[in-house]
Amino acid sequence: QVQLVESGGGLVQTGGSLRLACAASGRAFSNYTVGWFRQTPGREREFVAAQSWSGVVTIYIDSVRDRFTISRDNAKNTVYLQMNSLKPEDTVVYYCAADQTPASDYVITGYEYTYWGQGTQVTVSS
Repeated sequence: QVQLVESGGGLVQTGGSLRLACAASGRAFSNYTVGWFRQTPGREREFVAAQSWSGVVTIYIDSVRDRFTISRDNAKNTVYLQMNSLKPEDTVVYYCAADQTPASDYVITGYEYTYWGQGTQVTVSS
């Protein structure tokens, strides 16, 4: 079992930055693909970014590609989402997810992740 705990959310002004962290416990994290999703109440959870466990393959949705960066520190069992140039429409709850994959460059962009965090709220004021 892997437990994921997000942190780093909060209130920021338009154009500001936040760095979300997702700390994993329970098992070594190094061969897990990781992803970030976000969800507004009443809407489907939306994929934001994902990274293979090799770190070589990274995927973003178009709306965040030039503003957000996903990274990982396997020694710390932690995944990060650096969010720059934040906009009011980025105001949602962000979730991290993780799953073991057989290939080092395999990335999951759908909901089939096995492990999910509880979410952290990001609010961007206009």
